[in-house]
Amino acid sequence: MTGRRRLVAVLALAALTSCSAPAAEQEAEHAHHTAAAPSSSISPSPSTSAAPPAPVVDVLPGMPPVVDPANVYSETAAGMLSPAAAAARPLVYVPHSGSGEVRVIDPATFQQIDQFPAGEEVQHVVPSYDMQMLYATDDIGNTITPIDPRTGAHGDRIPVIDPYNMYFWPDGSAAVSVAEARRTLVFYDPNTWIEQGQLPIPDCGGIDHADFTADGRTAVFTCEFAGRVAVVDVATRTLLRIIDMPVRNTHMGPQDIKLSPDGQRFYIADSDQGGLWVLDGAATQVIGQIPLGAGTHGIYPSRDASVLYVTSRIAGTVSVLDPVTGAVKATWPVPGGSPDMGGVTADGTQLWLSGRYNREVYVISTADGSLLARIPVGDGPHGLCVWPQPGRYSLGHTGVTR
Repeated sequence: MTGRRRLVAVLALAALTSCSAPAAEQEAEHAHHTAAAPSSSISPSPSTSAAPPAPVVDVLPGMPPVVDPANVYSETAAGMLSPAAAAARPLVYVPHSGSGEVRVIDPATFQQIDQFPAGEEVQHVVPSYDMQMLYATDDIGNTITPIDPRTGAHGDRIPVIDPYNMYFWPDGSAAVSVAEARRTLVFYDPNTWIEQGQLPIPDCGGIDHADFTADGRTAVFTCEFAGRVAVVDVATRTLLRIIDMPVRNTHMGPQDIKLSPDGQRFYIADSDQGGLWVLDGAATQVIGQIPLGAGTHGIYPSRDASVLYVTSRIAGTVSVLDPVTGAVKATWPVPGGSPDMGGVTADGTQLWLSGRYNREVYVISTADGSLLARIPVGDGPHGLCVWPQPGRYSLGHTGVTR
């Protein structure tokens, strides 16, 4: 079909996957805070056909059931707020890795209404598993700052080891600090913040983003400075395997990752590659790639899960992707901008994104991609959180809910 690019055909398994531990690589920790052009381009090829989803998903014990196996995001549709989320004051929280504060914006007026310090290098604002708290993560200061979503008020900082990013196990049993500089996952009791243990992954340089299989039994963490992903067993908290990308970009490589609605594939943003790698839904092999734009970084599903919004912060674009076929349905420009991270509003009508290198926040209409607002903020706006979000529980990051 004219204008529609599709997934790359299944590549030779021996050429694309590797489960062996390689030699240590050179890296500069937190090097991804500066921009760089992608190392190469990708050529599109025909797609592979997806296997039909299983009629029943045998989920991780303690995890809420998958209501619709054809759409793991079925409970995150417009207006489907949990009681905790419904009690929240609608606000947008913008953490700043450059200036160390969180700025708060009223989405009704596009005006900043608050600002408070939250550490040295504040990376993401993360909703808790039960959606009753938000946390601003400071990896350099080794703290998280709690924020009450009902009021927007913040509390005293909590000691946490190197929380570059943070996720929650699908059964709610642990908060996981993604300790990028240490190449380690640090597990905490999500209520007391007492440490439960650690999982070092020395071959996953730049570990930073994650998502989970449909059954919640497996987590996939991206390794930005190693050009690969680490696959972790959730129940045992052990490393299952390492999977190399076909091109191992080790400067600004694999970053955000998102499961397709049908659970049949993971999309992995690779900034240097300028597009997405496609991993099978069981997280065993790379099955394709999709070219998008320089600096491909964030991936966000629409409220009805019919499309994924994919940001390219160097190209200054947002790609609208069909999550089943991998076809690019539209490309929305953000002129002179650097769209990075954020989320879709609860009603699905707006996409909010931080302008990573431009000290601004963008508000984009999901109806047609028009730019509704450019809001000036501070230095290094990063993991922006639009709250509240629909869903039954939060897996963390900037609002990954199911």
